Amino acid sequence: MKLYINNNTDPYFNLASEEYLLLNEAEPVFMLWRNDRSVIIGRNQNAYAEINRDFVDNNGIAVVRRLTGGGAVFHDLGNINYTFITSKGDAGALDFARFCAPVISALSALGVPAELSGRNDMTADGRKFSGNAQCVFNQRVLHHGTILFSADMSYLSGALNADPEKMKSKGIKSVRSRVCNLIEYLPGFTAEKLKNYLENSVEADKTAFTAEQTAGIEKLSAEKYSTWEWNYGRSKEYGHTARARFPFGSVEVCYTAENGRLSDVRISGDYFSARSVDELERSLAGCRLIKEELSERLCGIGEYISGAAPDQIAALFIKT
Repeated sequence: MKLYINNNTDPYFNLASEEYLLLNEAEPVFMLWRNDRSVIIGRNQNAYAEINRDFVDNNGIAVVRRLTGGGAVFHDLGNINYTFITSKGDAGALDFARFCAPVISALSALGVPAELSGRNDMTADGRKFSGNAQCVFNQRVLHHGTILFSADMSYLSGALNADPEKMKSKGIKSVRSRVCNLIEYLPGFTAEKLKNYLENSVEADKTAFTAEQTAGIEKLSAEKYSTWEWNYGRSKEYGHTARARFPFGSVEVCYTAENGRLSDVRISGDYFSARSVDELERSLAGCRLIKEELSERLCGIGEYISGAAPDQIAALFIKT
């Protein structure tokens, strides 16, 4: 395994570096990195719905879309992020325990009561300090997660629009009440010290980006990750919208229809997926707004929205 030492704090560069390594690095990869103030939104989310736009703009907070699904997260220099890239192997499409285990082990050795909670969170004493997400490309899996160490909670709660249905389903009053910073458990540490500790906890060959790699990442950052088209461009007005929360996450369907047939479809939410939802949206073009026909078109929905059943998503179109 290669351990990439990455001290860059530009969120556009760092998100681009993950895609670059996923596409170009053949060996297994581990990388730790930190971002300046930013909101990182899931691949399938509506940017305008997830952020407090005035707060983000007034405080110079970058908004960057990532490759993986899941929900929006706030980053600052008190947040440590980690990335694993390796062969998918025989594992299922989404296997969070596999990659969270070494992080939990390293933190437990320091006395942090870390554990995997639900499908993709890590918690300490029931409070979340890490969210995780994955995607698969050409039989290689990219897994990344956050580790809140000393993040500014006022910026975290100010930048994100909390989903009231999600909070209600978990019986939680506020964003701030359900998360914690690990500095509570590690008062003698700094974020940089914890980052160095985690780098040394993994057996890997340390390396840095070459000049060629850096140029490739900067090109990808400029042409994709820092553009309005990537971060906001998929969000637009549709004639019909319906939203629901399921055990596997929230799903919003937006569409326009002509003569009872779908003409333009957008499916967003904080769900996870093994394949790009773009393919699913295109496959629905021309489908009649009849539940049975929609369900038939959605027969492979589990690859695009993990845990979903065709009838559940078809019902959203009829609901509108």
